[in-house]
Amino acid sequence: MGKSEFDPAGNRPAWNAGRKVGAKRALKPRQVWAIRFFLDQHRRMRDRALFDLAIDSKLRGCDVVKVRIGDLVLGGQVRNRAIVVQSKTGKPVQFELMQDARASLLAWLERRGGTLTDYVFPSRVDHADHLSTRQYARLVDEWVVGIGLRREEYGTHSLRRTKASIIYKATGNLRAVQLLLGHTKIENTVRYLGVDVEDALTLAEGTEI
Repeated sequence: MGKSEFDPAGNRPAWNAGRKVGAKRALKPRQVWAIRFFLDQHRRMRDRALFDLAIDSKLRGCDVVKVRIGDLVLGGQVRNRAIVVQSKTGKPVQFELMQDARASLLAWLERRGGTLTDYVFPSRVDHADHLSTRQYARLVDEWVVGIGLRREEYGTHSLRRTKASIIYKATGNLRAVQLLLGHTKIENTVRYLGVDVEDALTLAEGTEI
């Protein structure tokens, strides 16, 4: 019998062998647009929709790949706002889909077809299943390398952190970012953003949302 990806690893190298361990960098706005241009230039419609969803949703990779068409679509149109229940916390998180993301998702879904219960990004091996987190990570590697960035410094969490970091830098509103990321503790948000703990918590105490 052949081996499954769920079989014991044996002598196989660890999935993160040779990778830089630790927090991945958030993308800068110009890098976000560079990746969009790269994907459009290579006509990677699915990847453009996946990238835009990951940026706007700020979801963990395990949740991005499990988004279903019905989570995003209402009345034949992509929603302005969507709600997804997080796998890690079991709690719902709401996010806004900007015009670019709505356009790329609609274009992909029109090509993809399917029903409201289907995954937005199906596995190529089994269309009833979703894209794997491993494949998602590989795609992110391709995207960042494609615009000249070091794959060791970026990953799926870079996409989750990107919009949160931009919002924090623009507003200084830590509690708002905490809600957007679906964190239960504000300390987790502080560590995630990589900001100074004391400064961030002091700022947050005076910030109402």
